Amino acid sequence: MSPIKRFRFLKYNADGMGRWKYNFTPFASKFGGFQMETVQSGGAALAYLVHDLNDAAVRRRVDLLAGEGFLVGLGGFHRHAGALRQPAGRVLDLGPTQDARLVKRAVAVMKWLLSPGAIRALSAGAPVIVARNLEMLILAWRVRSPQQRLVYECLDIHRLMLGAGRKSRLMRWIERQLLARTDLVIVSSPAFARDYFGSRQGRRDGVLLVENKIPVERRSSVGGDVCERRPGEGAVWTIGWFGMLRCRKTLEQLAALARSSRVRIEVVIAGIASPAEFPDFEAQVAVFPGLRYLGPFQQDDLARLYAAVDFVWAVDYFEEGQNSDWLLPNRLYEGLANGVVPIALDGVETGRWLKRHGVGLLVDAPLVELPAQLVSLSRSKYAEMRAAIAALPERALYQTAKERRDIVDAIVGRAHA
Repeated sequence: MSPIKRFRFLKYNADGMGRWKYNFTPFASKFGGFQMETVQSGGAALAYLVHDLNDAAVRRRVDLLAGEGFLVGLGGFHRHAGALRQPAGRVLDLGPTQDARLVKRAVAVMKWLLSPGAIRALSAGAPVIVARNLEMLILAWRVRSPQQRLVYECLDIHRLMLGAGRKSRLMRWIERQLLARTDLVIVSSPAFARDYFGSRQGRRDGVLLVENKIPVERRSSVGGDVCERRPGEGAVWTIGWFGMLRCRKTLEQLAALARSSRVRIEVVIAGIASPAEFPDFEAQVAVFPGLRYLGPFQQDDLARLYAAVDFVWAVDYFEEGQNSDWLLPNRLYEGLANGVVPIALDGVETGRWLKRHGVGLLVDAPLVELPAQLVSLSRSKYAEMRAAIAALPERALYQTAKERRDIVDAIVGRAHA
């Protein structure tokens, strides 16, 4: 077989700026550029295998694919109870799994590896299988036919993949074998492409950056005129910590900041807490004065939540020095879209993103630096910080129609004219 030129979705700019850029160059599919099959609805069939059917990020990806005309066959495990918002297609529930229960998850995956009939039926006839996370890539490889394009979506790098022990080396080896059979890798941060797939797994081509941006159609439902909001009423600064709640060090630092005698700080928390990290999160928060936990929230609640805070906590220590340093979290884009100033660590990828765009409040040691910074922060200076957010270009925060089309073209292996 003649060599096929790989498609380089991310190209590192070595001019000293240290930026990854889109490079949507036409490319050939590993399997010859097959034509997309269509179903009666007029959309193209696509199988999407996921680790958690109730993950909000999964729903956003399904919305993107369905919005571009795909009839999505969705299959996966679920980690939290709750009704699944039905996508435009079939749903196959593979059963429950749990956070931080790797052995049980491995057993669940092995069950379906040995009896993959239902997953094969879901994927049959779909020209593309998208697998979210390594466990689903294993299952996708099991049922994939030679004509099917295989896409690996990896938006977090688990600590097990980064260790020096035997299990970690084995998991990286398994992933490398599957990467060699994968047409495309999707990441949400350039650091994942640069510092993990490129440096550690030897995968530098065929990696697509899809940041956790907000669909441009939602622009009118978030934010507003950010300069209208009045910060720090009554000399109180309010910090919001929203989304997936899994970082114990964050909770401890926010509690310490709320106890600070130098400046009045209140903390509002909302989202789903990891039961593996916080067995009784509501009770744990209740013992800390100045902290309020509002429970889980829906997408429609975001504008109201962000309207009540002055800053969004975009600091994460859950896998400090590894995944936490590389990720670009949802709350970064959501907070900025709602005109709220992010607080982030200076030396991680989130801090680099904010520095590159000239927004946000960057610190190295939050407990040492934040009280002093907030004591000296005037209303006028805060208004300037919000004005800088309002001046961000649309493409920084929002996923445009063209960007979605480019993403879908990359997933299906469709060359640009």
